[in-house]
Amino acid sequence: MTRAASLESIRADLGAAVAGAAERLWGARLERVVLERPPSLALGDFASPAAYDLAKTLSKAPRAIAAELAAAVALPPGVREARVEGGGYLNFFLDRGWLVAAMQEEPPPAPARPGKTIVEHTNINPNKAAHIGHLRNAVLGDVLARTLSFLGHRVEVQNYLDDTGVQVADVVAGLTRLKGVASEEDVRRAIRGEPLPDGSRHPKGLAYLCWDVYAEVARVYEQDAEALEWRVSALHAIEHGDNEIARIAEVLSEAIVSAHLATMGRLGIAYDLLPRESDILRRHFWSRAFELLKESGAVVLEEEGRHKGCWVLRLTESPEFAGMDEPDKILVRSNGTVTYTAKDIAYQLWKFGLLGVDFAYEPHRPDWNSGAISEEEIPKAVRERPLWRTSHGEGSPDAPPFGKADSVVNVIDVRQSYLQKVVREGLRVLGHPSEAEKSVHFSYEMVALTPRAARDLADRFQEEYRLSEEDEKKPFVEMSGRKGLGVKIDDLVELLLERSRQEIASRRPEGDETAEEDARAIAVGALRYFLLKFGRNKLIAFDFDEALNFEGDSGPYLQYSLVRADNIFRKVAERGLADPKTVSAEGADVWEDDLWALALDAAAIPEVAERAVESLELSAARVKKDVRVECDHRRSSMRSKSASLSSMRTAGLTRPFSVRQRRR
Repeated sequence: MTRAASLESIRADLGAAVAGAAERLWGARLERVVLERPPSLALGDFASPAAYDLAKTLSKAPRAIAAELAAAVALPPGVREARVEGGGYLNFFLDRGWLVAAMQEEPPPAPARPGKTIVEHTNINPNKAAHIGHLRNAVLGDVLARTLSFLGHRVEVQNYLDDTGVQVADVVAGLTRLKGVASEEDVRRAIRGEPLPDGSRHPKGLAYLCWDVYAEVARVYEQDAEALEWRVSALHAIEHGDNEIARIAEVLSEAIVSAHLATMGRLGIAYDLLPRESDILRRHFWSRAFELLKESGAVVLEEEGRHKGCWVLRLTESPEFAGMDEPDKILVRSNGTVTYTAKDIAYQLWKFGLLGVDFAYEPHRPDWNSGAISEEEIPKAVRERPLWRTSHGEGSPDAPPFGKADSVVNVIDVRQSYLQKVVREGLRVLGHPSEAEKSVHFSYEMVALTPRAARDLADRFQEEYRLSEEDEKKPFVEMSGRKGLGVKIDDLVELLLERSRQEIASRRPEGDETAEEDARAIAVGALRYFLLKFGRNKLIAFDFDEALNFEGDSGPYLQYSLVRADNIFRKVAERGLADPKTVSAEGADVWEDDLWALALDAAAIPEVAERAVESLELSAARVKKDVRVECDHRRSSMRSKSASLSSMRTAGLTRPFSVRQRRR
């Protein structure tokens, strides 16, 4: 569909036409023209209460005003007729054949929008296999990035890697203290599938093995508080660098990052840049940010009280933190260590190009055969997408420009809301209120597991997923990496694949060459849609039966609906029903209401995507028939009180819900 033929442009043109008619007839200026979807297609495709808005000013009956407007309004292309309905509504009927014919044209790219948006998501600690809680973050971030690109925004997707943090240190401590690992070569052998020095290994690779090590070392800490010194020692060695512990950590992190990229890539999720925590330390990002904060007077060194010796960001007088018992945030502890929030402020400054220092960059080529899955399971588009990471050395002169964004969206769970406010406040007190305003926290609730889903996993993967009697009685069980309780994404996909194969086998003859490809599409679609369909502030309890249901509100049913819709549009084209010439001389349209409703929903995808981005609510609700859209004819902007996302294209499930695929 051409942009001129889109519902968005037709609605904007109608709003301007109604406002123009009112000014010509009475000299009345309508600042806004509201256009509604009528409750029935028999009443038209758009309805405006403009006559009611003018009634007081003109001291006339709304119906009389609507009649004069209907006679005077200059109908834009694609609008067939204006009628007066009810007590004074001005209703418009679209030219159905004209619009559907336009929909079947090859769509041009969405017009490029100025600036760049950074979407940071996934951000899994590179210390063990990824679980389903991580996946909700990645799916939300991926769908947001896809939707922004669909709408013409330039998007840079970043996946931040904390390769020097506590979680990595804990696994390194477990490997060296419990598993006999003494060198980076021991880790490399485990990457190749060989056992660790103590004989332990996992058939699905190092990331799965480290899942168990992480839980094991957590149990040791609980039983022996003195063992926490292992963590401290490992952290210091990693931060200092140029020692065997640091090299073990680096090899370990890189291998697990490859596993994570393969896990996400299997689901169609890809990135542009992998910024590494170790490079933030090497490039002294925090040192520069600290200088700026001290120069501004935003941080102070506490000389007494419980925070004595700490550098603190004063937040008491900020409206964002009003009413909090202890709003001030420690950025540097009394022992000189820097908090995560401090480093996040530095990183956010860099994203906007405000730090004055930059990374070096190098191409990153992950090992897609990471143990749990194989390379052929990852879509070609993901494998061939250019991927860069920050470099420990001089980097590549051919690196594209990263950072320097006009807006930044950080996809982080709701538990980090306070810390994200602190990051925004850090930008504001440094004199960057605009960038603080454009620092968006895309928050979401966590993912839990129903006992039934845990039983399904235990039946397939044995004792690893077996719940205790106490947990079996709960409506859902929250996941914890430290306790070793969680659903590994690759296990989840494997079980979904098995069930998808069974469904396809029950519906198709043996030997169908497309069965495996379709099974993968169904499994991936089911998982992505399940994590997307709930409001982001709702806790999800994952359930296999609900996710893989072939009826109702599910990914497989939506995929089935897409195929049916595509077939309908194909038959429409074959029969010439989209040709405006098929409309009879009497004006009766050959497009019946049920087909026309389908076309309208398909045409509304860009508007729905726009509202989803504005509200940051990507839950896959259908377009509501009572959507009210205000058209400001002076600025030609579109705003809505509804938020939903019906486009499968932007959801990453399959191609868009229209005849042809929008090109990116």
